[in-house]
Amino acid sequence: MKSREFSYWLFLTPVILSLTLVVIIPLLFGLYYSFTDWNGLTVSTFIGLDHYMRVFEDQRFISSLWFTIKFSVVTVILLNILGLGLALLVTKQLKSSHLLRTIFFMPNLIGGLILGFIWQFIFISVFSDIGSIFGAESLQGWLSSPATGFWGLVILTSWQMAGYIMIIYIAYLQNIPSELLEAAEVDGANAFQRFRHVLFPLVAPAFTVSMFLTLSTAFKIYDQNLSLTDGGPYNSTEMVAMNIVNTAFTYNEMAYGQAKAIIFFIFVAAIAITQVYYNKKREVEL
Repeated sequence: MKSREFSYWLFLTPVILSLTLVVIIPLLFGLYYSFTDWNGLTVSTFIGLDHYMRVFEDQRFISSLWFTIKFSVVTVILLNILGLGLALLVTKQLKSSHLLRTIFFMPNLIGGLILGFIWQFIFISVFSDIGSIFGAESLQGWLSSPATGFWGLVILTSWQMAGYIMIIYIAYLQNIPSELLEAAEVDGANAFQRFRHVLFPLVAPAFTVSMFLTLSTAFKIYDQNLSLTDGGPYNSTEMVAMNIVNTAFTYNEMAYGQAKAIIFFIFVAAIAITQVYYNKKREVEL
């Protein structure tokens, strides 16, 4: 018994050590620095909650937070709908199902910066040419307004992550006994009723995991935001991660940027934990 416990902690040690060095210690240092006038090199004064009070008066930060919240809500909904839809498609008895899985998952393997530049070319050049050919003015000037910049980011993120979320749903769909669906069909349940009363309750744990991943990823997006819109026009599409980076490294306000990061961390953690708790509760009810 002691040997098993020793092996257990022996295997966990590298993970615990890495987590401590890379996450916990930097978080504690960052928390301390947020109460000081840290400039990236030295600390001379402890200023208490000044930076935190300043955050709530920073209209640019508040605007970026509101933009990030809207983006996250829309993206989480779309990603879970697309992910589940693609999973249902590729788990059908199709000859090309394995090929489709590969195609749908491939965008997730491309880096966010590269994807941003690819979609920037599509939105600006390709959309403009299509709009000129068909006389569709709505396709011209993409990324030049807050609305098109918002939907450009949503499209890019959904295209990139849908295949990844699909894999999670596939793992649960393949474990559903076919006898349950056949019994429901024999009892007269139509396709929607089978999905609502049989499939969805059984993949509820996948929904919890997928929602957590999409929610946390959507809130933390930076590289796609940087390469696609760079926060423009006029910072209207600047997300919180970019706002924090700009505060710390562009304006050289390290301690203030760290205070923003701490507030953002607490905000995202609270939403993620609440979401997991609520969805776990729903799994039991279903």
